[in-house]
Amino acid sequence: MVAESNISRPEAPFQTQSFRDSRPLIVGPSSPSLPYPIRLEGPVCKGFGRGGKDLGCPTANLPDDSESVEAMRGKVDTGVYYGYAKVFPGEGSTMREEDAAVLPMVMSLGWNPYYKNERLTAEIHILHTFPSDFYGHQMKALVLGYIRPQLDYVSREALIEDIDMDKQVGLNCLAREGYTRFAQDEFFDVKPRESTKTANGVSPEGKL
Repeated sequence: MVAESNISRPEAPFQTQSFRDSRPLIVGPSSPSLPYPIRLEGPVCKGFGRGGKDLGCPTANLPDDSESVEAMRGKVDTGVYYGYAKVFPGEGSTMREEDAAVLPMVMSLGWNPYYKNERLTAEIHILHTFPSDFYGHQMKALVLGYIRPQLDYVSREALIEDIDMDKQVGLNCLAREGYTRFAQDEFFDVKPRESTKTANGVSPEGKL
């Protein structure tokens, strides 16, 4: 996708029933092509608190002003993406081994038109059930492909339906041989450097 030059919140088209009915269950080429993979990293910070509460889709957000988010702004359009992510346990963390694995994810990059956000955000939903929250922990993500553009919605239910389909499309795409190998990418071998930017002032003991 070609990067948008507008840095303010753009208008987004409304999702329609015809769009929903025509959505493919798998998207993109058989293996990532430029500009992918895109590497993101940083501390997990507080978002708007509505992903888990309103949408049943808790997200691990990167700081809005992080170098990673700014780098994506220059490479791709806003929209929904798929790839892998890994959370690195902080000091004293009780995170289980399976929670610190490289896991599939879907990510929303944009202004979330339904909620009329005024700033660009990168919100990552890791497709795994975590027993506890991990604000302040370091996270890395490999963005490997594009699912769809950002859309506006006439109802929360329509948004939730598309989010559920995004998750399934992401898993279908990552199941291809050209993508599964990225779960072992050396990018995930090293913990991210500690950022000079704070995770909205939240320590690793904070709650997601």
